[in-house]
Amino acid sequence: MHIGTTLTNYIIETQRHIKGATGEFTGLLNDLAVACKKIADLVNKGDLVDILGTAGSENVQGEQQKKLDVISNEIFIEALAHNGHVAALASEEMDEVYHLPADRPRGKYLVLFDPLDGSSNIDVNVSVGTIFSILKAPPGVENPEPAAFLKPGTEQVAAGYCIYGPSTMMVLTTGHGVDMFTLDKHFGEFLLTHEGIQIPEDTQEFAINASNMRFWEAPVKRYIDECLAGKDGPRGKDFNMRWVASMVAEVHRILTRGGVFMYPTDEKIKAKGQEGKLRLMYEANPMGFIVEQAGGACTTGRERIMTIAPRDIHQRVPVVLGSRNEVERVTSYHNG
Repeated sequence: MHIGTTLTNYIIETQRHIKGATGEFTGLLNDLAVACKKIADLVNKGDLVDILGTAGSENVQGEQQKKLDVISNEIFIEALAHNGHVAALASEEMDEVYHLPADRPRGKYLVLFDPLDGSSNIDVNVSVGTIFSILKAPPGVENPEPAAFLKPGTEQVAAGYCIYGPSTMMVLTTGHGVDMFTLDKHFGEFLLTHEGIQIPEDTQEFAINASNMRFWEAPVKRYIDECLAGKDGPRGKDFNMRWVASMVAEVHRILTRGGVFMYPTDEKIKAKGQEGKLRLMYEANPMGFIVEQAGGACTTGRERIMTIAPRDIHQRVPVVLGSRNEVERVTSYHNG
């Protein structure tokens, strides 16, 4: 497809390569695009429409919700629950699976989503985003239970994210590579601007929350120490460090120019009885799918994330993703 192809035309062409795909899949991706356009508009308006600041509530993870967290979640439900393309929804912001109203038609797909990733950045005008994952729904089940969502990342039909920055961009994979679309606000449509994205195998850039250094496991500390040692260290080259505190922004940078993003487990996380910080179903699996399709790698530091058998829709995992050679090095340090 040529640069400038609309997302709608791209989806119609792409579904021909997806086994069993119908116009329903096209409709679902269009619904997702509509939801992202609405959220992008609100993010751009910010204080002009009084959507900044906290909502005075917590999500299922015990995190303080921003006003736009709540609004974005409602936008997604409204966009996806009424057109007959999905059977049920699951969101990082909701305790339970969302079942459609009784009078709404059911579709063939399940959608999991993080409606506003990196929302702690929204008040300071730094890039935030939306992440989504699409699975096949069990046939003939009117109200799928959480167990229907508990599939490894390898069973995703599609995954993507939308980043709300200087421009609004959607990144999408259906298992046949990764393409990027930029929203033309005057035209009102996402247009193909980059296709066949490939992450460089090598990099000199890493992203990690260095304030947690005192809690890191030995393999993580070894890797970062080697990077920080620069040309005089065992790696023999200088590294740059980045940290945006928005997974969408971190992954987008890696897709654009390479790098490795790390949110490993540490002693502080373990003390809370958790395995990791990021959510397997809403963040790690869809981003892992995208990164692998772009030639990168995604592990927990010990195992491939996409093959993990989920136990809970809100399960957390450590994440190391990005340029393949660096991810494999970090993983080898954990397993060595």
